[in-house]
Amino acid sequence: MSYAIIRNAKYKRENLKGIFRHNERRNKNYSNKNIDKEKSYLNYSIKSPLYNYEKEFDRIRKEYNLKGQIKTVSNIACEYIITSDKEFFENIGEQETKRYFETAYKFVCEYKNLGEQYILSAKVHMDEESPHMHLVFIPVIHTKDKNGNAIDKIACSEFWKAKDSYRQLQNAFHSYITANGFDLERGNSGERVHLSVEDYKKITNFENTKTVLKDIKLQLPETPDVKSFGKLVRNRDEKIQELVVEPRDKMIKEQQEQISLLYLTLQSQINTVERASKYEKERKSIMCENRELKEKCENIEKDYSVKIKEEIKKVKNKYEDEIYQLEKENNFLRKVLNTFRKTVDKFIHWVCNKFSVSSEEDFIRNFEFENDTFLNPERQIEYEEELEYEEL
Repeated sequence: MSYAIIRNAKYKRENLKGIFRHNERRNKNYSNKNIDKEKSYLNYSIKSPLYNYEKEFDRIRKEYNLKGQIKTVSNIACEYIITSDKEFFENIGEQETKRYFETAYKFVCEYKNLGEQYILSAKVHMDEESPHMHLVFIPVIHTKDKNGNAIDKIACSEFWKAKDSYRQLQNAFHSYITANGFDLERGNSGERVHLSVEDYKKITNFENTKTVLKDIKLQLPETPDVKSFGKLVRNRDEKIQELVVEPRDKMIKEQQEQISLLYLTLQSQINTVERASKYEKERKSIMCENRELKEKCENIEKDYSVKIKEEIKKVKNKYEDEIYQLEKENNFLRKVLNTFRKTVDKFIHWVCNKFSVSSEEDFIRNFEFENDTFLNPERQIEYEEELEYEEL
């Protein structure tokens, strides 16, 4: 019987870049040998991100005003991996397979009243051994602030607060998927025990198994042909055939079947251990490379941080000097303008007295009217701008 499978993983911000490149198939090469790149064109999205997962997270957080304190150690996104076994998808066909993942997508939108707007991406992979969907979402809870106002808050720990939260997820997913017409058993939510390769070898007595396997003989043992016994009395042949030959042949056949089964079992066990040994070596090599890359990136980040701070300081000093010079020039121009205004006022007063003009205001008004010019600089600038606008 096939199972409805849904698994959950939690991610910090630093994990999102790698998850994005894997899910959206942005890498050129993959360590996962199960990926058949020639079939990657069969992959499809139920929901595509507008940007990479980091920018998409920032966009959604801003657009929906999501609350919650985010630290570098905070889990800000979760990923459901939704699938079943290969035989199940082969049996239901292409259209039903698509409906299965679309139904699973609707389940996630409705589960804990999450909402489709908080799903970053839902990508179906058809280029691996079994079809499966990677669904990345922001763990948002709907709650209230201190003043009793309804808010949406990013809170992974509260989203998975219940001790049996994964059991609840398995139950809810199984009920939803079977209610929509998919005949599947509930997935196993029990925890698996992960053993190292060396521990597995000890438990299975691996080295002894290899020796036993070499010594197993799959051929039937050679036995004398009773019918060639010419000296046997003819009336005794039937008794010998019934009491000796037939029981002997039956026993040898049963033993041979058991030995064949044992051989296949032991061979499978050896293959499993040898593959595990190979994968463990690859994993250690990858971990070593990742550690070196991480150190290299940290050093590069430190170098750039120092350089950026130095450049910022240079730019800041440069603009501080320019600002100081501009302020100095502005102060001087302000003094010139004030002095010019005082001089103009004195000149008008002198002219009016000199030529016996009765009113300084009339004198100024006549001057502005006849010359189409304002003595007030700000008013003159506004007037000239209005003229330019009218000409356009």
